[in-house]
Amino acid sequence: MRKRKTYSSAFKFKVACQALKEQKTLSQLAAEFGLQATQISAWKKQLRESGPGIFDRKSGENSFADQELINSLYQKIGELEMKLDWAKKKGLLK
Repeated sequence: MRKRKTYSSAFKFKVACQALKEQKTLSQLAAEFGLQATQISAWKKQLRESGPGIFDRKSGENSFADQELINSLYQKIGELEMKLDWAKKKGLLK
C-alpha cells in the first residue's frame, strides 16, 4: 500500500502560480513536478479563489515546531521555579 504524499503550502503555491502564468501546459507542469494535471488544476482553482493562505492546514492547533517551543519554554520555567524555591529556602531571597 502506497503512502499518500503531502506537499507544503509553499510548494502548492509555486505550482499553482506556474499554472496561472500559463506559460506551460498542465501536462508539462505535471511532468516537471511529478503530479497529476487534475491536482494542479485543483490547486490553481484554489489559488484563484482564496490566495496562498488556503493551503495552510493550521486548524486552530499548534504546529509541531510551535509545540516543541512551548515544551522547551515550560521546561525552562520549571527550572527557574526550582532555582527560585532553592534560593528562598537558603535565605538568599525574601
